[in-house]
Amino acid sequence: PATFILAGIPGMEKLHVWISIPFCSMYLAALLGNGVVLFVVRTDRSLHQPMYLFLSMLAVADLMLSTTTAPKTLALLWFSAGEISFGSCLTQMFFLHFSFSAESVILLAMAFDRFVAICHPLHYAAVLTPSAVVKIGLVALLRSFCIIFPCIFLLKRLPFCGHNVIPHTYCEHMGIARLACADISVNIWYGLAVPVAAVVVDVVLIAVSYVLILLALFRLPSRTARHKAFSTCGSHVCVILLFYIPAFFTVLTHRFGQEVPPHVHILLANVYVLSPPLLKPIVYGVRTQQIKEKVVK
Repeated sequence: PATFILAGIPGMEKLHVWISIPFCSMYLAALLGNGVVLFVVRTDRSLHQPMYLFLSMLAVADLMLSTTTAPKTLALLWFSAGEISFGSCLTQMFFLHFSFSAESVILLAMAFDRFVAICHPLHYAAVLTPSAVVKIGLVALLRSFCIIFPCIFLLKRLPFCGHNVIPHTYCEHMGIARLACADISVNIWYGLAVPVAAVVVDVVLIAVSYVLILLALFRLPSRTARHKAFSTCGSHVCVILLFYIPAFFTVLTHRFGQEVPPHVHILLANVYVLSPPLLKPIVYGVRTQQIKEKVVK
């Protein structure tokens, strides 16, 4: 079809304007918070270290994740501007899933950064050189692109027989595929197996990193040293939980929660793309002393 129609939140059309108020506030706060993090890291040379460079990458991915969906969602809620071209819908779908996958790789890189800093501190400067950080960033982009790009061709091959209303506030892979008048089993299996498998691998590797970190912490001689080392990991652990727990909850309810009302699915999906980008800068601002000092200054 030439265009799709985003229906918004079914059954809550009269509340669209009221729902837009917290969504808009969360989006503006996410822009401000991540923008401040990028500005502080960019302008302060003492923060040009792997940990803060990875944090900057995470902020860019968060800005991409929220900006991909929020402006169109707000236009829909405010002005009922639900029409979106087929190409724009595929583009939104691609960058939505791409930024999610890239964030997962960056969180894995941050876990590796903490592992090297605590378990092999003498080799930290030799392992995480500026070129290594750049290569890790390129790997995050390349892996995400290779995983998500086939979804575009999986959708373009499908025939659509006039059904062009998407019961959602933004375009995502299975939301588009379900409008097709053909077998979408390939889309279902690819959409479930490949991206989820990649994210699960990231989660397993992050868990292994933190098990090794905990074992190293228990071997430290003094309690003060253990507390100091663990505090450097605390903010990263909080960010990991903020990212993965809502993601897996959303995926599980979407796949297996048939009894959950559609408007709850859509509200959760919107909160998910807005709340982590909003909360991550707050977590790092509160728990990371260097960033807190620079922001206050």
